[in-house]
Amino acid sequence: MVAFLKYSLIRLALFAPLFVLFVFLGVGWFLAVIFAGLIAFAISYLFFQKQRDAATASMRERFSGRAKPIRTAGEVEDAAAEDGLVEQNPDIAVNNDKRPGSK
Repeated sequence: MVAFLKYSLIRLALFAPLFVLFVFLGVGWFLAVIFAGLIAFAISYLFFQKQRDAATASMRERFSGRAKPIRTAGEVEDAAAEDGLVEQNPDIAVNNDKRPGSK
Protein backbone atom coordinates (compact mmCIF):
# COMPACT_ATOMS: atom_id res chain seq x y z
CA MET A 1 0.00 0.00 0.00
CA VAL A 2 2.97 2.29 0.60
CA ALA A 3 4.00 1.95 -3.04
CA PHE A 4 0.55 3.08 -4.18
CA LEU A 5 0.66 6.14 -1.91
CA LYS A 6 4.18 6.99 -3.09
CA TYR A 7 3.17 6.79 -6.75
CA SER A 8 0.04 8.85 -6.08
CA LEU A 9 2.11 11.54 -4.37
CA ILE A 10 4.53 11.61 -7.32
CA ARG A 11 1.62 12.15 -9.71
CA LEU A 12 0.13 14.84 -7.47
CA ALA A 13 3.54 16.53 -7.26
CA LEU A 14 3.60 16.59 -11.06
CA PHE A 15 0.00 17.73 -11.43
CA ALA A 16 -0.07 20.61 -8.93
CA PRO A 17 2.67 22.83 -10.39
CA LEU A 18 1.47 22.18 -13.93
CA PHE A 19 -2.07 23.13 -12.91
CA VAL A 20 -0.82 26.35 -11.28
CA LEU A 21 1.26 27.13 -14.37
CA PHE A 22 -1.69 26.73 -16.73
CA VAL A 23 -3.97 28.79 -14.50
CA PHE A 24 -1.26 31.47 -14.36
CA LEU A 25 -1.05 31.40 -18.16
CA GLY A 26 -4.78 32.07 -18.27
CA VAL A 27 -6.09 29.02 -20.10
CA GLY A 28 -9.03 28.66 -17.70
CA TRP A 29 -9.70 26.26 -14.85
CA PHE A 30 -11.21 23.47 -16.90
CA LEU A 31 -8.49 23.39 -19.54
CA ALA A 32 -5.81 23.77 -16.86
CA VAL A 33 -7.09 20.60 -15.17
CA ILE A 34 -7.18 18.71 -18.46
CA PHE A 35 -3.75 19.88 -19.66
CA ALA A 36 -2.07 19.33 -16.28
CA GLY A 37 -3.66 15.90 -15.95
CA LEU A 38 -2.58 14.78 -19.41
CA ILE A 39 0.98 16.03 -19.02
CA ALA A 40 1.31 14.58 -15.50
CA PHE A 41 -0.01 11.26 -16.81
CA ALA A 42 2.46 11.25 -19.71
CA ILE A 43 5.45 12.12 -17.53
CA SER A 44 4.56 9.54 -14.88
CA TYR A 45 3.92 6.90 -17.54
CA LEU A 46 7.23 7.51 -19.29
CA PHE A 47 9.58 8.12 -16.37
CA PHE A 48 8.14 6.38 -13.31
CA GLN A 49 7.58 2.82 -14.56
CA LYS A 50 9.24 1.20 -11.54
CA GLN A 51 7.00 3.06 -9.09
CA ARG A 52 3.92 2.38 -11.22
CA ASP A 53 4.66 -1.33 -11.35
CA ALA A 54 5.18 -1.44 -7.57
CA ALA A 55 1.89 0.40 -7.02
CA THR A 56 0.08 -2.00 -9.35
CA ALA A 57 1.57 -5.01 -7.58
CA SER A 58 0.54 -3.70 -4.17
CA MET A 59 -3.03 -3.04 -5.33
CA ARG A 60 -3.22 -6.46 -7.00
CA GLU A 61 -2.08 -8.08 -3.74
CA ARG A 62 -4.55 -6.02 -1.71
CA PHE A 63 -7.57 -6.98 -3.83
CA SER A 64 -6.56 -10.57 -4.60
CA GLY A 65 -8.35 -11.99 -1.58
CA ARG A 66 -5.11 -13.35 -0.14
CA ALA A 67 -4.19 -10.20 1.75
CA LYS A 68 -4.67 -9.95 5.48
CA PRO A 69 -7.56 -7.73 6.51
CA ILE A 70 -6.66 -4.25 7.64
CA ARG A 71 -7.79 -3.72 11.21
CA THR A 72 -7.66 -0.68 13.41
CA ALA A 73 -6.23 -0.86 16.92
CA GLY A 74 -9.78 -0.63 18.31
CA GLU A 75 -10.93 -3.59 16.22
CA VAL A 76 -7.98 -5.67 17.39
CA GLU A 77 -8.73 -4.79 21.03
CA ASP A 78 -12.41 -5.67 20.59
CA ALA A 79 -11.57 -9.00 19.00
CA ALA A 80 -9.14 -9.84 21.82
CA ALA A 81 -11.75 -8.93 24.43
CA GLU A 82 -14.38 -11.07 22.69
CA ASP A 83 -11.98 -14.01 22.44
CA GLY A 84 -11.18 -13.68 26.13
CA LEU A 85 -14.87 -13.68 27.09
CA VAL A 86 -15.58 -16.73 24.92
CA GLU A 87 -12.66 -18.60 26.51
CA GLN A 88 -13.84 -17.70 30.03
CA ASN A 89 -17.44 -18.76 29.30
CA PRO A 90 -17.37 -21.94 27.18
CA ASP A 91 -21.05 -22.62 27.85
CA ILE A 92 -22.10 -19.56 25.83
CA ALA A 93 -22.45 -20.10 22.09
CA VAL A 94 -21.52 -17.28 19.73
CA ASN A 95 -23.07 -17.31 16.26
CA ASN A 96 -21.68 -14.49 14.13
CA ASP A 97 -23.41 -15.71 10.98
CA LYS A 98 -26.86 -14.54 11.98
CA ARG A 99 -27.96 -11.02 11.35
CA PRO A 100 -29.69 -9.14 14.15
CA GLY A 101 -33.42 -9.74 14.08
CA SER A 102 -33.26 -12.90 11.94
CA LYS A 103 -34.04 -16.36 13.26
